[in-house]
Amino acid sequence: MTVAPKLSEPDVAAEMNAIGLRARAAARAIANAPPERKTEALRLAGKFIRQRAPEILAANALDLAEARARDLSVAMIDRLTLDDKRIEAMAKGVEEVADLPDPVGRILATYTRPNGLVIERVATPLGVIGVIYESRPNVTADAGALGLKSGNAVILRGGSDSFHSSGAIQACLVAGLIEAGLPEAAISRAPSTSREAVGAMLQGLDGALDVIVPRGGKSLVERVQREARVPVFAHLEGLVHVYVDAAADLDKALRIVVNSKLRRTGVCGAVETLLVARAGAARLLQPLVVALLENGCEVRGDEFARAVDSRVVAASERDWRTEYLDAIISIRVVDGIDAAIDHIETYGSHHTDGIVTEDRAAAERFLREVDSAIVLHNASTQFADGGEFGFGAEIGIATGKMHARGPVGVEQLCTFKYRVRGDGQTRG
Repeated sequence: MTVAPKLSEPDVAAEMNAIGLRARAAARAIANAPPERKTEALRLAGKFIRQRAPEILAANALDLAEARARDLSVAMIDRLTLDDKRIEAMAKGVEEVADLPDPVGRILATYTRPNGLVIERVATPLGVIGVIYESRPNVTADAGALGLKSGNAVILRGGSDSFHSSGAIQACLVAGLIEAGLPEAAISRAPSTSREAVGAMLQGLDGALDVIVPRGGKSLVERVQREARVPVFAHLEGLVHVYVDAAADLDKALRIVVNSKLRRTGVCGAVETLLVARAGAARLLQPLVVALLENGCEVRGDEFARAVDSRVVAASERDWRTEYLDAIISIRVVDGIDAAIDHIETYGSHHTDGIVTEDRAAAERFLREVDSAIVLHNASTQFADGGEFGFGAEIGIATGKMHARGPVGVEQLCTFKYRVRGDGQTRG
């Protein structure tokens, strides 16, 4: 397997525009494909992912060797790493998407006007979706599967760190398309890791792209939002909070906080800041700090967190604004739910935030007033995932407020049109 080719900027732009043209033609075929044909293609793709697991692992080994040579962090290498279990989960995820109800053609609303016109609002595909992502090769399978199921063509541009892995996975998806008799351009891939490929996509590929989904670090998403000439579904970062209320059950709080932080530190649903109510701090703070430390997490805290354990490092203003994506957490004691909500509004990214409490009124207030795409009560923030929401998979978690918000699954990858049926009516 060879390293990604290096092309000149004009060559990259021309090649990407050609990919866009083929994807646009494929999108029309996919939008009108029978649901059973799309389902067949995805089931075949799942089969090919399993059959070609040795090839995928070999490709992933190349990516991991390059990542270690570049001295990437442990968390970033974890995001990049594939094994038999993760490949099986990827195949199952594709099959779960295959089994979802087909969203295309759903009648969202219907009504009859006084003049007899019957108006329907009907779900339709977006068209051609560009997905720009970093590190996690499983995004290739998620994005390709969701795009196909929702009747869209997809153009993928994975990160340079997962170039070989993503290529091997995309080949499985394409094999499924071909065997099911669907156009292989429905799931396309940028052929190089050059930044010019991203630039070409941000320009819209000469009108071929309908929407872009960035999935990666803050600098990538900021660049996409700044430069894109087409609509963007984006989350800037997962600056996730858990607020442990004075009325929290300690055992629940310990389980939820440790899982929210340490189950997988490199996912966007991992908690980065823990807020503890002052009224419950004497009972809750030390056990929480110790549990995190003893599970291998570095703790950066305010003066109250430092007072309960000498291993706690002083937190700076910057810590409250940091998405660590690592085994690091910042802890602050706050004056109750008002201060917790204020902190989240000041420092948060509107991604995912949770409360641990047995006070139902406090929980409902938190769920109502915290303006994040996902809010949880007495549950780990690591449930911020499309698969856990029953979407089969997700193409990302959108933190904006237009069209899609939260996990972006097949329904969120559709727009709608109006069908109007008449019987000779004219407008006076």
